[in-house]
Amino acid sequence: MLFHSSIRKELARSFGATLVVLATVVMTMTLIRTVGEASRGTFNPTDVMIVMGYTVLSDMPTILSMSLFIAILSVLTRMYKDSEMVIWFGSGRGLTSLLTPLLRFAWPILVIIVVLAFLILPWAFGRIEDLRDRYEKRGDIARIQPGQFQESANGDRVFFIEKNSENKEVGNNVFIATNEQDKQTITSARSGHIEVIGPDKFLVLQNGQRLERNVGKADMTVSEFERYGARVGADDVSARTYIPSSSLTTMQLLQESNPQYLGELSWRIGLVLAAFNFIIIGVAVAGTNPRVGRVANLGFAFLIFVAYFNFLVLGKSWVESGRMQFAPFLLGLHGAALVLGLLWLAKRNNNWVLRLKRHNTDQSTESSPS
Repeated sequence: MLFHSSIRKELARSFGATLVVLATVVMTMTLIRTVGEASRGTFNPTDVMIVMGYTVLSDMPTILSMSLFIAILSVLTRMYKDSEMVIWFGSGRGLTSLLTPLLRFAWPILVIIVVLAFLILPWAFGRIEDLRDRYEKRGDIARIQPGQFQESANGDRVFFIEKNSENKEVGNNVFIATNEQDKQTITSARSGHIEVIGPDKFLVLQNGQRLERNVGKADMTVSEFERYGARVGADDVSARTYIPSSSLTTMQLLQESNPQYLGELSWRIGLVLAAFNFIIIGVAVAGTNPRVGRVANLGFAFLIFVAYFNFLVLGKSWVESGRMQFAPFLLGLHGAALVLGLLWLAKRNNNWVLRLKRHNTDQSTESSPS
């Protein structure tokens, strides 16, 4: 049908433009947040773009749902404004007949959302956790940054090196503060370099002094040296021990009845159900009112989207904490949203109007003959 193909083409243009804008906004916000986390030592600064890519990929189900919702709203609102819907209604068709071309356009997007929510989302979160864990387990040498105080992996040493050489294994003005058991040590040297002795790495200091004191005692020992070697920790290559529920596969979540796993599963299923419900809601709320303008209708629809996804996040936390069961939450939120959307759509399709009956009592006066 010509009308169906034309509306699908317009939906594709609107969806593509909205997707580009939303993806750009999310990428910018994610980049700012990731750079802030990298500056606090959560990620390796060189992995900022990789972490940003994984984070945006995990946010794509929400971005696609919102892009689809806005595309349906904008296209149908434009049709109301240009009186195309009047022609459509005049031909004997209603709002419900628009669901066919909309679903034909939206089903590939829904399939992509399913794949992202159930397969790509846990994979992306897992890669982010791997990068964070690898950076936290890096060795002492990798932690050293020129001009910055850095703590060792086990937290018992603080390093400071003023590098003015392109060689990463050579530095000047070295400072090491150590706190081991009941002994505190401060070591400073004019220069230092890395030497590999057997299986271990040593930071060899030259021309410096060492200050040592026992905790709780006033005695202090100061010694000078020409060459001193301090063993530094190597990279920890052990597997990641902390596995959050967001990085578990969907099959692993289904095999466990842990409330935390069910909360994550409700979030992934909710992303798919919400995307489908937004198609129904988009058709139901689309329209234009010359008195308030087009922005008011889009603003109202945006509030619906925000409220829906806030309930998704809130419901996930409720299921994880055991305050709400898994099945009642899915049925209560998404089932209620579907029913309300269909009732709203049926009201507008059939022009149902709620009218209150007015009972007018006519008082008649009878005049008695005088």
